[in-house]
Amino acid sequence: MRKSPLSILLAGIVTLFGVTQTSGQTLCKPVLTFKEVRFSEMRAPALQRVWAAHLAVDASRCMTTSGSFNINFIRLKEMAPDLPFTERFTWHPGRVEVSVDFWADEAVLDYSISNVDPCTCRN
Repeated sequence: MRKSPLSILLAGIVTLFGVTQTSGQTLCKPVLTFKEVRFSEMRAPALQRVWAAHLAVDASRCMTTSGSFNINFIRLKEMAPDLPFTERFTWHPGRVEVSVDFWADEAVLDYSISNVDPCTCRN
């Protein structure tokens, strides 16, 4: 009895899915939460200030001890359009401090966490 190409393809997909499920590990993500956000005073002579934030990192479900994440910003600037941009940082369990430099005529309209690297879950 000859098998059709469609049945062979379906059997291959089912086999591949089964192998992927059994050999793969379950992935989790740490929970990152902003705890404190502030702007520093203006620094001379460059007339810059620092946006800094403390984040709590709950990685209790992770076997991994660090990973990357993004903070998406919307920058306000005098005499220029708002500018969305993204900065990449590294998380580790506990508390993480991050910072970004801004010019004197810039401010932060909004910020949010995105693209948190997954980690291997604890069993």
